[in-house]
Amino acid sequence: MSALESVLAAMIRTATPLLLAGLGELVTERAGVINIGLEGAVICGALAATVAAPPLGVAGGYLSALVAGAAVGVLMATFVVVLRADQIISGTAVALLGLGLTGALYHDIYGAGGVALTVPTSRSFDIPVLSGVPVLGPALFQQPLMSYMAFLLAPALAWFLYRTHAGLSLRAVGEAPHAARAAGVAVDRFRVGAIIFGSALGGAAGGVLVLAQSGTFAEGMSAGRGFIAIAIVALGRWTPTGVLVASLVFGFATAMQYVVQALGWPLRYELVLTLPYVLTLVALVLAPRGAAPAYLARTD
Repeated sequence: MSALESVLAAMIRTATPLLLAGLGELVTERAGVINIGLEGAVICGALAATVAAPPLGVAGGYLSALVAGAAVGVLMATFVVVLRADQIISGTAVALLGLGLTGALYHDIYGAGGVALTVPTSRSFDIPVLSGVPVLGPALFQQPLMSYMAFLLAPALAWFLYRTHAGLSLRAVGEAPHAARAAGVAVDRFRVGAIIFGSALGGAAGGVLVLAQSGTFAEGMSAGRGFIAIAIVALGRWTPTGVLVASLVFGFATAMQYVVQALGWPLRYELVLTLPYVLTLVALVLAPRGAAPAYLARTD
């Protein structure tokens, strides 16, 4: 595999968990809720996948990651929708709880030595014909199944948001909840469902980190991906296509650290790691305003 193919393949692998978490956060924010607790969902999904995959297999690991993320979403929805607590403060508390709880459970389950590198991982699926295309084939069409599902989810969500009555209602909840309520839309139900759905995808993103990338669990391995996903939604201007493109930008910028190391460039890799965040700041400054849901992060 050439250097370019390696970079593209790394870009797809790195973008997959960001895309899953970003699409989940997109749905949540379209309902008017900013889920700062998404970081907690990602790390809880990662630990759940680590615990469940050895006895249940890779599929069971992913399912457990989804359930763990959804459980974090239930907690977040309880604070935000039921108790009407501040979204930012509640989300921060949920994120910190997830990070602390997974660390404690990890030590209780595996002890000081940690988990051995025996967690089953998902294999790559080659798409016939397409995987043989020079340069792009090995990078784009020789990926784990979850990568394909994540990239197919973007157009599916676009269809849901802009071509279905439920999608219209969801967007109305984030734009004008009082008008939506007057029109008969169950605002609170949509918000609860959006939070749980978004957190479940965050849990799936954590599952990808374990089952498709590292093959093990480490404390804090979410490494801020839940927070990055929130930035990706803003960078993508709150559209599924934009989130997809922004995830690839982050994936490419992160993959550059491997290029720097492989080529032996005299550049500290820590500086390369800052590239995605620099790009985000630049893009957010240059991007047009007014795309965010009008009621985002507000309590009606």
